Amino acid sequence: MESTRQAKIARLLQKEMSEIFRQQTAKTHGVIVSVSAVRVSPDLSIARAYLSVFPSDKAAEMLESINRSAKTIRYELAQKVRYQLRKTPELAFHLDDSLDYLENIDNLLAKDHKEDQKPTQQPEQ
Repeated sequence: MESTRQAKIARLLQKEMSEIFRQQTAKTHGVIVSVSAVRVSPDLSIARAYLSVFPSDKAAEMLESINRSAKTIRYELAQKVRYQLRKTPELAFHLDDSLDYLENIDNLLAKDHKEDQKPTQQPEQ
């Protein structure tokens, strides 16, 4: 179970990382990266950030790029939270595919709904 302190730090990190990625969006040529959730370990040494990437076909490429620049992102984050946190946690980035999952469910429901709407063909007399 997540403690109150973990939750507060997770919210702080999510807010500040979102701001960092918002500033970087201009350099990514139309790819939007948002931080959907942050989970912090009980000892506050590791933060797992779940990222949502739009358009989703560039998600793997963006995640690879973000993982390569994780140390730079951690440094920028440390500059922003230096008065709130003594030590900035190590960052681990993961793709949040919940939006793709929801889109798939919507498509399946729409497909099912269309099949229900088709009139049944009656044999000609």
